[in-house]
Amino acid sequence: MAARTELGAYLSARRAQVTPAEANLPTTGHRRVPGLRREEVALLAGVSADYYVRLEQGRERSPSAQVLDALAAALRLGEDGRLHLFRLAGVGPRAAAAAVTDRVEPSLLALMDAWPHNPAIVYNRAYDVLASNAIADALFHDWTHSHNLMHVVFTDPAARAFYRDWHEVARNSVAGFRFGHGTAPDDPRVRQVLGELLEASPEFAELWSRHDARGKALESKRFTHRDVGPLTLTMQTFDVRSAPGQELVVYHAEPASPSSSALALLGSLAAGTAAHGPGT
Repeated sequence: MAARTELGAYLSARRAQVTPAEANLPTTGHRRVPGLRREEVALLAGVSADYYVRLEQGRERSPSAQVLDALAAALRLGEDGRLHLFRLAGVGPRAAAAAVTDRVEPSLLALMDAWPHNPAIVYNRAYDVLASNAIADALFHDWTHSHNLMHVVFTDPAARAFYRDWHEVARNSVAGFRFGHGTAPDDPRVRQVLGELLEASPEFAELWSRHDARGKALESKRFTHRDVGPLTLTMQTFDVRSAPGQELVVYHAEPASPSSSALALLGSLAAGTAAHGPGT
């Protein structure tokens, strides 16, 4: 029943995010909802309005793959959102909890340490940072607030200054966390972090209610670091094939750019700290 309730909430939330104009529907007359009406989604998906209402209310238990594909198209879901929809309906693949591990392979750790000029981190579905190289530690201020990236974004008072585009970072972080939650909703650590954030951060709670779900992709992030100033870094994200549920993120700066110079200075500071020890 919980999964069906989550499916209905997801459909309702996504419906509210699609305007009639985006769906090529007429916008005449007074509308009580900002997004699509239930009957409009049903029309676009080629199902009866009554059937769609039952889906949102959790009274329809087994939508077919064809119906889910039609709903994904009607709601203009990206590939990650479509996969999330299938998982909530119990149709898409779902990772086994037993496959999750927080151990990072020694060979991967050695590879990360071989990148002194590229911050690199490995984190799990709960966004706990399981491993990081020296320059990543320097970039994230030695994780003094938390080793959990969601807590860094939503509960660190310095986050809005550190992330120059905090609102965009916050939206993307919640969408990624929701996507990971969909693959393992019973993971106790994911559930723990979710509960902590819902209690501690109204901003997180508001974004969570939108039901955005998508994995990380190539993107840039703008930081303001207390030691080296502004940085614009591109992120590359990779699934760790040997440890399902883990992701590797590697940052780099545009060559010969001010950010590249700042990142090189940050690397020098990280190397100095490693040579002399923290606090010296």
